[in-house]
Parts: sequence; structure tokens; C-alpha cells
Amino acid sequence: MSGNSPVILWFRRDLRLSDHPALDMAAQSGKPVIPVFIHDDQIDDLGAAPKWRLGLGVETLADSLAEISSRLILRKGTALDVLRALVAQTGAGAVYWTRLYDPNSVRRDTEIRNTLISESIDARSFGGHLMFEPWAVETKAGGYYKVYTPFWNAVKNKGVDLPVRRPSMLIKPDTWPDSDDIEHWQMGAAMQGGAEIVRPFVQLGEKAAQSRLGSFIAQGMADYRRNRDLPGVDGTSNLSENLALGEISPRQCWHAGQRALNEGKSGAETFLKELVWREFAYHLMYHTPHILTENWRKEWASFPWNDDERRPEVKAWKQGRTGERFVDAAMRELYVTGRMHNRGRMIVASYLTKHLMCHWRIGQKWFQDCLIDWDPASNALGWQWSAGSGPDATPYFRVFNPETQLRKFDRDGAYVSRWIAEEYSQPHSDALAFFQAVPQQWNMKPSDRYPDKIIALDEGRARALEIYKSRNF
Repeated sequence: MSGNSPVILWFRRDLRLSDHPALDMAAQSGKPVIPVFIHDDQIDDLGAAPKWRLGLGVETLADSLAEISSRLILRKGTALDVLRALVAQTGAGAVYWTRLYDPNSVRRDTEIRNTLISESIDARSFGGHLMFEPWAVETKAGGYYKVYTPFWNAVKNKGVDLPVRRPSMLIKPDTWPDSDDIEHWQMGAAMQGGAEIVRPFVQLGEKAAQSRLGSFIAQGMADYRRNRDLPGVDGTSNLSENLALGEISPRQCWHAGQRALNEGKSGAETFLKELVWREFAYHLMYHTPHILTENWRKEWASFPWNDDERRPEVKAWKQGRTGERFVDAAMRELYVTGRMHNRGRMIVASYLTKHLMCHWRIGQKWFQDCLIDWDPASNALGWQWSAGSGPDATPYFRVFNPETQLRKFDRDGAYVSRWIAEEYSQPHSDALAFFQAVPQQWNMKPSDRYPDKIIALDEGRARALEIYKSRNF
């Protein structure tokens, strides 16, 4: 780069200033830095809740940049066209960004890098979204890992770089390029009235994420191994929302977990394993990208799942009206908070794909529309693991029973009573909020009678196992 030519820093799912290798390199270059966020077709393709939450995150990032006397430039269009236009307008000599690993992003970013380099622009991607690059973790035979436990054993003692510091300032360009107004993008339009219901459950930005991590380490880590399975208890870190958009880095979480492990906090290793489960999801998505759209196990290609989303049992599942209290409570939690307890995710996924014999893609797409912590790799792995078509050492014959799971993990009924209003004389405010959030055409009221079961659990399980056996898996 020559003279005072700026560096364009392209933000994506890395909405933070600390432990940001691309930002750190840009800041240390001694050049002016122009932070940019681009609303391209990949943003257009996001579901209602993820797009809305991303918009909030981008606004918060802009505020953080203002604190160090910088600003965030917003542009809409094809990413390559936007970046080339900015290079021409600003005289930038470099474009930096944090790597993403889904196939669409890999194709887009490869084209951008090759094009910019051919035009004598220093185009570089950096790590930061993961602790371990997917190509850097190999089996002894040189391939990728297909089972989680060996993957965990391979990385648990692998060095994780220390987080890099947040810059105290960024050099400004002589002239800032024009910026769009994020309100004109209407990123929350598809949420309609639901945004007002979900908003109190959102914790935005890097500062909130760091506070969340600190509180969890201090107050929740010691009992995490037990409490993480109890949906009626605030026993998890709740960091998935912030990790999904890079408002906190996995390295920051890892080193905090390691410190807790060294201090003897009993839940620390379980927390570290959950961080590595996220890494495993990305490892699989990178090496086997078909996990996003097709059965990961090829032998499941002709499995006779129902894939008609218009069927009444699918509608009942989405609306939290299956007659299974654990399933319905979890689905309603999703609609009110934009998140769902991990135990609930396993239960609703198993119920949809096994008791109802519906395709996992139906659930994957519903989560993709409703989750504020939506993550392409984690969502795909979670659904395929639950359905039996994914990388699971205990595959198809695991069928969770929602009733026994409820008795085991919600003995005092705290979870169910928080999210189900029907048949309670004084329903919880969160249970009532569900009826404010849902579309009017659902025609649901808290005074309704709680629905009957749409299928007997033993009948659904027997049907599923019979079909599995007939496939000779």
C-alpha cells in the first residue's frame, strides 16, 4: 500500500472491537481505517428474527466505533460491487475481513479476494470467528473428524491464541464516504409486532456480551454441568446470541473457561466442550457443506419423511399446540424470546422428526426464521443430530419422550408454567406475551382450552422405530 491509502475493514458476523484480528491488523497498519457493513443478498436471505437481530447488532457496532472516534459506513448491493466502488472512491489500497465458512460465503469471498488482488488491492481474510480453522484439525489419517468425541480429544489441549486488544483509536480518512441510513433497510420489517415482544430478551453488543460472560463465570459456572439441563433455571451462559454475530469471540470465552477450570470450578470443562461443539459444527459444515441442505448420512436420502409443511401436525408444532407440554413450552419460548433452551431444542426436534415423522428441514427452516441466535452450522448440526441423519454415535434409535424428559428436568413445573397460559388461573406474563406475539390469523387466546395430544407418544415412537428397522440402517 502506498502513501496514506486507507484500509477498508469489512464487518460481517464479527460485530466487536476486541479480539478482532482483522481490525487489529488494520489499526496497526498506520493507515486510515474505513469500517464498512454491506447489506448484500446474503442479508436478504436471512429469516425474520436473525435479520432483525443483525440490524440491532450493526447499530450497536456503529455506536462502539463512534466511541473511538470512528464510524461505520453502510452500503447496500452486491458485496464485490460495493467494495470496488469504495476502493475507487476512497483510494483504499487494502480490504480486510474475518473469514466465514458456509459455502455461499466461501464462494463470495473467494471471488472478491481474487478480483481485488488482480486489481492490485491487498485483499486479506483473517480468523476470529472460530478458535481452530477447519483445515487445521485433522485425523491421524489426514482427513476430517466425523464424530465429536475424537474431535474434542484432538483440540482440548491444542493451543488457542490469546485474544488481541481492542484498539483505542482508528485513524480517520481525510474524507468519509457516503453511508446509507440503516432505517431505510427495514431489517425488522418481517418481525412486525413480534419485535416489541422479543426486544426485552435481547442483550446487544460487545459490552453486554462481556458482562454476560463475566456474570456466568462468577455465578453460573460452578453449577453449569447440572443446571444447563434444567430449562426452568437460568443455568446457561446465554452467549449463543452474541457468538452468532461475533459480539464476543470464542477465544475470549475459551480463555475465561480455562481460567475457571484452573480455579477448580466444576462446570468449566462442560462449558469448554460446548464451545468445541460449536467448532465441530463448523468443521463439518466446511468439510461436508451438504449438511446444510441434505442428509449428512447419504443412506438417509430416500427416508420417507413427510416434507409437507401445510400438514396440521406441522402447524400445531409451530404454534406450540401439540398437547405435549415440554414441546409446546419450548416452541412458545422461541416465539417470545427468539431463543430456546438447549434441552428444549433436542425435545422439539426429536418430536418433530420421530414422533411426527416430519423432515428435519421443516424444523431447520422454522428455527432459521425465529432464532435471534441463528447460526448456520450449529442449526444444521443440531437438527441432523436429533433426526438421526447426522453425525451421532447413537443414531436413529434415540427417541426422546417429552413426558419423561419433563419429569426429569422440570420437576417443579417452573418451565411449563412460565410458557403455557392455558388452564392457569394467573398465567405468567411471558406465557401471555406469546399470544401478543403470534400472528392474528393463528386465532389463539390464553383462555383457550389446552389442546389434546396430536399423537400418543408410544404410538409415535413405535411407528418411527418400525420404519427405521425397515430401512436396515
